[in-house]
Amino acid sequence: MPDAALDRCLRLARAARSLQGAALDAVLCELDEALAAAGARADGDDEEPALSLDLAGYVTGWNRGAHALFGYTPDEALGQHVLFLDADDGDEPAGWFAEPGSAPVEVLRRTKSGEIVRVAMALSMIHDDAGEPAGVMVRLAPAAGALTGQDKLALHSRMIEDSDYGVLITDAGQRIVSVNAAFSRLTGYSAAEALGQGADMLSAGVHDADLVAKVRAAMQGHGPWRGEIVGRHKSGEPFPQTVTISVVRDAAGAVTHAFSLFSDIGVHKDAEARMQRLANYDTLTGLPNRSLFNHLVDQMLSEARRASEYGALLVIEVDRVAAYGESLGADVAGDAVREVGRRFRGALRDADILARIDTVKFAVALPHIEKREHAGIVAQKLLATLAQPVAAGAHSLRVGARIGVAVYLEDSTDTATLIRYADVAVARVEAGADDRFLFYSEEMDQRAKDHLRLENELRAALAGGQLELHYQPKVSLRSGRMVGAEALIRWRHPERGMVPPAEFIPLAEETGLIFDIGAWVLDEACRQVRAWKDAGLAMPPVAINLSARQFDRRLPARIQQVLDRHGVLPEQIMLEITESLLVGGSDSVIAIMNELVAMGLALALDDFGTGYSSLAYLKKFPISTLKIDRSFVVGLPDGENDCAIARAIVTMAQQLRQEIVAEGVETAEQMAFLRDLGCDQLQGWLFSAAVTGDEFARMQQQGARLQVGR
Repeated sequence: MPDAALDRCLRLARAARSLQGAALDAVLCELDEALAAAGARADGDDEEPALSLDLAGYVTGWNRGAHALFGYTPDEALGQHVLFLDADDGDEPAGWFAEPGSAPVEVLRRTKSGEIVRVAMALSMIHDDAGEPAGVMVRLAPAAGALTGQDKLALHSRMIEDSDYGVLITDAGQRIVSVNAAFSRLTGYSAAEALGQGADMLSAGVHDADLVAKVRAAMQGHGPWRGEIVGRHKSGEPFPQTVTISVVRDAAGAVTHAFSLFSDIGVHKDAEARMQRLANYDTLTGLPNRSLFNHLVDQMLSEARRASEYGALLVIEVDRVAAYGESLGADVAGDAVREVGRRFRGALRDADILARIDTVKFAVALPHIEKREHAGIVAQKLLATLAQPVAAGAHSLRVGARIGVAVYLEDSTDTATLIRYADVAVARVEAGADDRFLFYSEEMDQRAKDHLRLENELRAALAGGQLELHYQPKVSLRSGRMVGAEALIRWRHPERGMVPPAEFIPLAEETGLIFDIGAWVLDEACRQVRAWKDAGLAMPPVAINLSARQFDRRLPARIQQVLDRHGVLPEQIMLEITESLLVGGSDSVIAIMNELVAMGLALALDDFGTGYSSLAYLKKFPISTLKIDRSFVVGLPDGENDCAIARAIVTMAQQLRQEIVAEGVETAEQMAFLRDLGCDQLQGWLFSAAVTGDEFARMQQQGARLQVGR
């Protein structure tokens, strides 16, 4: 009992000894009240909350029941005006000043945590020794139907335990200290298995660092977080969940616990995915439907407009499927359509969009094509997939197709318009015609057909012996003698005569024919070198051009096989590569180069100066020869810029101790300038154009020389 309360009780007891009658009764009543108030302070949290006020409304007494109800300690409450307990939006302040001794009234009060509580409040007057009013005693109790603190704890505990939401509570160290039954049902872990474990025991490990940081920050008290994450079941299976994370703080504001409420939304996700699939995908083939196709193409066109890129849209109408449906049934026709869709998908790039937009119509969007003509190549590939019969149930069916092609950004930049144009082109494809596809634009159609015809003719040329190798001599600028040759491919077309390499080599690169052509060039050059040797001729090394697309880990082995087959020494062959290979070169490219050099082959860098090579860059590669591109030679010796570039290239090569070959030298003035710069060799019409193998041998036998004297 506090000292002040004890003194008061003692004073009242002494006064009672000298009093009688009504005065004695009044003092004994006051003593009872004083003892009750003191007892309330002494009995702890289970006591009825009570406080005392002076006549001005300031708190003079505060028991532990009041502490338990409102959360304020005596030190925090004593001396404050009682209105600090008022609920701002609750009852009026007059509730504190009801007539003492009147019936209890129900009022709203605010606790230290901000919670609004409804209590029944009874007031009684406190008198001093002279019997004068000295203050007011306030007794509080839960209002009818209101919950006590213990009731609330029990109710909240029951709600948490019976909730369908999983509840996970962790301490400040993020160790699990409490879970509910739903947690075990959703995760598969019992409470015994979870308690004491880290909260990350449920992590599926599929989220990026940014999301993980947000979740961790919420658990550390940096603000609540709500979102969707993927958790891991005890079985190891991931499951999507919606999660809310918040924290509990102590009186000092420090985080003591974090709690997470979560629920499994896998069922909702599955239902949502099914709805999405029904809305956006064709149920027969599983391909995008017209709606999704339009949306995807809209996005593709938006990107294409920003980047000024070409692309194409194809509409494919499959023939004879409707007739099969009428005669063999809808199931057979459906199987045929499904198989056609599967074949089309297999012929396209991953980035290409394939959709079924009508009963027997498919649509294809081709983003990022290098040339518009490439859409014709894709159309040919799609048609080729239907060359073999289509399996449909127990039947083997022959189907065909007609394809219309619209090109963006040329024909249109609008999805609906492109589809309409491609449909128009499909309708123009004549039944039984050899050409089963057409471009909407007649000019584009002609260019694509020329492109495809050239490709087919090039394939025939490779198989039919129309390709030839000619050899352009390299001449020493010191002696004027032939010191090497570059093997240059020629196409002797049966109708068009010689087709320039600039016309068919890019086509070979695009179509992949460069692999077969490159293999033929290597084999033919080695065959010729061996033939010269068998004829007793001492011939200089022959340089062979390599495409960057030939440059892979198997290249050294392929070259070694050809050298062994013809009995040619590696020293008799030089390989010429372009700067593009170096600029995109990785450690694997350097390793392949080192392997080729270790075999005894020399490497030359062709067309030097047209790319981005630098001295520091070139030092990484085992290159023995630099070739100055003809575009820098043509302006010599009068072009100031060309002279400066040629001088810089020669200086760079000399620093790297590499031979320098100038290409495209056509005049004596160019030769003299390059010779004076320190260039080692030249190649060009000043000495000789590319000639046949027999003519090159004759020139070597006759000791053909270039006059290089000053």
